[in-house]
Amino acid sequence: MRKNKLKQIWKDGKTVVSGWLHIPNTWSAEVMANAGWDGVTVDMQHGLMNIETAMQMMQVISSTDAVPLARANWNEPGSVMKLLDSGAYGIICPMINNREECEKFVGACRYPPLGYRSFGPTRGRIYGGADYGDHANDEIVTIAMIETKEAVENIDEILSVPSLDAIFIGSGDLKLSLTGKTGHGNNPAIFEDAVNTILESCKKHNIVPGIWCANTTTAKVMIEKGYRFIAISSDSFMLKNYAEQMLNELK
Repeated sequence: MRKNKLKQIWKDGKTVVSGWLHIPNTWSAEVMANAGWDGVTVDMQHGLMNIETAMQMMQVISSTDAVPLARANWNEPGSVMKLLDSGAYGIICPMINNREECEKFVGACRYPPLGYRSFGPTRGRIYGGADYGDHANDEIVTIAMIETKEAVENIDEILSVPSLDAIFIGSGDLKLSLTGKTGHGNNPAIFEDAVNTILESCKKHNIVPGIWCANTTTAKVMIEKGYRFIAISSDSFMLKNYAEQMLNELK
């Protein structure tokens, strides 16, 4: 089976940087994937693609060295399994608030005896190799999203779930849960405290800490803290911001 290079990057003590796709289009996905990211995430939660388009986007990602990842729409086993069967080499699952929810998510990503994933890796076998079923439990990355006050309070029990590889802070939702407000300006102290609490728990449980960042300035700060899975902005944000920048420069 094709090795998941993200696991090797983490094993080497380095940081994975992922592109993020909201636009439901294979051409924009191909452009992003060729930029040199370690991985590229097809966002089924807040992106605008359906499963067929998501698979096609993962096909063009797979033509590069980037690892194809997907954020599931929700913690729903059938949807998670279909993304894996479509060739995702890692799943990011939103709104994991407690141990039970994390076990449900991780179980959907692992074949028995580690989980309850149904066997039928239609495209997964093509991308991963003929022996996909023998090694998928070792190569597929499971990433639980921590984005509520409840999740922070339950962080130790969440991170103690077997076969969980990493967590990913949904910065916008976590700020909303903690403060009642969103936004990408200065981070409030309560958010920074949560970020530090999650990081320390990840170190204790040997789980890779990850976080979404609006820009490279914030990303550099989080990498310096010790976060080792970073997603920056998204294709739609980048297009919007760069288009506005160019127009403002001309005006």
